Amino acid sequence: MSLSCYIIDDEPLAIEVIESHISKIDGLEVKATFQNAVKAFQELRNNSVDVLFLDIQMPRLTGIEFLRTLKNPPKVIFTTAYREYALEGFELDVVDYLLKPVSFDRFLKAVNKVFDALQNPVSPSVSPESTDEHHFVFVPSDKKNVKVCLEEILYIESKRDYILIKTNNKEVTTYQTITYMEERLPDDQFVRVHRSFIINLRKIESWSNNEIELADTTIPIGRTYKREALKRLGESSEVL
Repeated sequence: MSLSCYIIDDEPLAIEVIESHISKIDGLEVKATFQNAVKAFQELRNNSVDVLFLDIQMPRLTGIEFLRTLKNPPKVIFTTAYREYALEGFELDVVDYLLKPVSFDRFLKAVNKVFDALQNPVSPSVSPESTDEHHFVFVPSDKKNVKVCLEEILYIESKRDYILIKTNNKEVTTYQTITYMEERLPDDQFVRVHRSFIINLRKIESWSNNEIELADTTIPIGRTYKREALKRLGESSEVL
């Protein structure tokens, strides 16, 4: 697999470092570099690439603002000197978040995540069976695709640069984001209740205005998600 990429950073030295790292990796090619996100945006209107190495703090348009403008963005790896944007970055479904100065071994790990994600995309596959217990997804984990039955999922937890899928009898880790999974799970069964948690409505044992209990685990309800979460919990009470 050969991947094309853009480097977007307002610091020439930072661009040189990323270019140097890329030159050591087969299958990765720099198509262009930009010191201005606006110019990169204009270029992406006419051309597509597989990967963006994107700085966050840039003049006129930040990396986060830039990423929000893209309807169908390529895989994105943030390269930044600021730790405080990590959570927001992962909520935008970025593949990885690299802190400057970026070492080659850490850079290689991030690039491997991109190759894995493109070779083994998470595409929830529903079997032709009509009963819920036969609904499942395959997720890439530990260099293989692992089958996870939706009915067995208790909750999904974000662990910064990967997610943990907790089921009745196992735990599966995968280098995806919680937002990515949220968009692909059936919303009549799953609800996001916190920036770090999605829960299975059918597995709830009890709940209050601030937390949910399931399988001896207490899940907090986040302020941002509280209104929608409580609405969904209330709607599900008769079923539960």
